[in-house]
Formats: sequence, structure tokens, C-alpha cells
Amino acid sequence: MDDLETRELRYFVAVAEELHFGRAAERLGIAQPPLSRAIVQLERRLGVRLLDRDRRGAALTEAGHVLLREARTALDAVSAAARRTRRAANPDRPLVLVTKAGASHELLRALLDAVAADPGGPQVEVLLCEVGEQARRLRDGQADVAVMHHPYDDLAGFDTVDVHVESQVAIVPATHPLAVRESVTLAEVSAVPDLPIARWPRLDGTYPDGPGPEVRTQSQLAQLVALGRTLLVIPASSRAWQWPEHVAVPVTDAPEVTTLLAWPPHGHSPAVAALLRSAARLRGGSVADRPA
Repeated sequence: MDDLETRELRYFVAVAEELHFGRAAERLGIAQPPLSRAIVQLERRLGVRLLDRDRRGAALTEAGHVLLREARTALDAVSAAARRTRRAANPDRPLVLVTKAGASHELLRALLDAVAADPGGPQVEVLLCEVGEQARRLRDGQADVAVMHHPYDDLAGFDTVDVHVESQVAIVPATHPLAVRESVTLAEVSAVPDLPIARWPRLDGTYPDGPGPEVRTQSQLAQLVALGRTLLVIPASSRAWQWPEHVAVPVTDAPEVTTLLAWPPHGHSPAVAALLRSAARLRGGSVADRPA
């Protein structure tokens, strides 16, 4: 029988993440023996070995890696269903719009103004997050709509509508020779030996190879640029968060970035439709013509 219970999926995820039955049991608030028995029963039911065990702990098999990925997705879906169900019971709740902190500031302000000016527009609650977190907030039901960016963000499985297309700039320390340039190329910013490009984590949490520092938050990045330790290439509108110690230099050959609104296909409510109507009124130059 292939049916899996959310309880045993939670048990397995705890063990797979801790790679230690004792720590997993403590995290779950249960005794270790029933946890061990539950994992053994799960392996028997699936007919595969999920973990290799020894005295030091446990290690995931290939099948275990697959189940960990699928179990996380399934548990997120269950949690999202519960959140959406509770919110659906309150028709007057605000629409939650998630966006990366510091990104598309002018566009976001214009969108919120347009919604506020619409007599039928929803109340909007803005949820700020770090880079790459918008997709997770949509999938787990914490947000209804997200401001996202192509080609950088994870758009798989979402409905989207384009709002704005823009060029990119390099954010460099104000004291660096690049700061006085009128423009630069990607080759030039990639070849500065004393200012390696910062590295963001991929969707799986790993970092690409390179000499630049590993960063996870905008605040980390801002301080490293100010200290002369790194640079980055970002959409021009994201300059809203730059410090006085930063200078934005246009990158002439960087690919254009499309800012868009994304939402789960099953989440197209009247409130989402009203937000999209306001976004449609912004297209055609009104946002793009504003200074970044």
C-alpha cells in the first residue's frame, strides 16, 4: 500500500535532516524507540532502504534523498491547504503580497497606490522576505501573490503576468575605480580581481563556485559592498536599498529582467483579480518612466 501518513513523513523528515535518531526524537518530542520503529515500518511498506545506520548516526540513501524532497513538498502542501482554508473563511482578510526586501520599490509603491485608488481594490498586506523566498511563501500558503523576477526566481507551477522590464546595474563601492565609469560590461565586472561578484544560493541551497563571498541576505550584501569586498549586478530598480557608500553603474550587456506578479493557479480569487487589474493599469510606461 503506497498511502503515506503525514505523521510518518514528519518523522522521516526529522531523521533525514538531523541524521541522528536521538536528536530527531528530541526535536519531535517523542521517545527514540517508537521513532526508530516508525522508520523501519516505513521502509518495509515502501520496500526500500531509506537510511544507512551506524553508531554515529545515519546517512540518506538515494531513495532517502528522493523521499526527503518529496516529503517536504507534501508537508508544505498540507500546511498550505490548512492556511488557505482558514483564510478563505474570512472574506475580509487582507491580500498578502510577498516581495523581496528592497526590490522593485518604485513599482511596488505605484502598485499599492493604484490598488488604494480602486474602489473595489483589496486591502493589501506586504510581506517582505529575503532573496528567493517568494516561491516558498506562495507554495506554503503564507502569501497570495508575489512580486518576482525572471530569469532569477523560481516560477515553476505559478500563473504570472509581466509588469515591467528593465536593465541591470552593478552596485560597487563608492571608492572603487569602477564607480566613476559611465557604464561597464559583464566581462569587466566579472574580471575585477579585488572585487569578486557575490554568490547567492541556488534553489537547492548550494552555492555556485567562485571567489566571491557567499551571501543570503540583502543586509549582508550591502555591508560587504560598502567594505569593498564584493559587487553585484541587479535590476536597476533595486537600487532603492543602496547605501551612500555604494554607486550604481549601468551594465550595458546584462540581460533584461522582467518583474512580474505570480500566484498559485488555484489562488485566483476576486482579490487577486483586483490586484491584477491595478497592475494592468501600470503597464505601458507609467512605472518604467519613473526614476529608479
